[in-house]
Amino acid sequence: MIARLANAAAAREHCRSWAREGRSIGFVPTMGALHAGHLSLVERAAAENDRVIVSIFVNPTQYDDPDDLANYPRPLERDLEAAASAGAQAAYLPDFDDVYPDGYRFRVTENAFSRELEGAHRAGHFDGVLTVVMKLFGVVRPDRAYFGEKDWQQLQLVRDMAAAFFLDVEVLPCPVVREADGLAMSSRNVRLSEEERRRAPEFHRLLASGRPEGDIRSALEAAGFGVDYVERRGGRVLGA
Repeated sequence: MIARLANAAAAREHCRSWAREGRSIGFVPTMGALHAGHLSLVERAAAENDRVIVSIFVNPTQYDDPDDLANYPRPLERDLEAAASAGAQAAYLPDFDDVYPDGYRFRVTENAFSRELEGAHRAGHFDGVLTVVMKLFGVVRPDRAYFGEKDWQQLQLVRDMAAAFFLDVEVLPCPVVREADGLAMSSRNVRLSEEERRRAPEFHRLLASGRPEGDIRSALEAAGFGVDYVERRGGRVLGA
């Protein structure tokens, strides 16, 4: 049975007890609504560590759209069962006051890359992401933490933050898990209409087509997508 840890004190003590036993700790931070992509991270953590803890916290500080926050799915019992089946022994399940006893008065800010790509269109988003990850790392003190490459910019920023602050954690990337038609698995996919779901795989197909970025953008717009950006970074084409 997975241990339910409702606050930072309980999660910290649980993880410290593992550390005192000499157990390595793998950590998978999530916002819940777990799908096969999340579970692949848990399974890898279980394969590479003695103990695995997940966190489930829908972090309001990384949202710029109140409706998106309010409508994010929260199937907690199903998530806990799935995490346990994938190899997690514990789940940290905080609320806002537990994570932000300061009311988000203190935060982590990156002043360059976080303002590009996603950050250019979502003010304050990465402040919220980096702050909550820093706090979670401080509670869990994992040896390794696992992040999906689907959120590539987030992954790079978290890795850079860990290095900049000399955090004793290895931040590991995990491949994108896709549906059979190529759509990246996402907790928000359930909110797509039938027509949107039918059209969605075209996004990945065009990004992976090898065409110039301007051509990809034009093709996406012609297919009915509203395009924020299409840019080549780190040897890959990124888009939203």
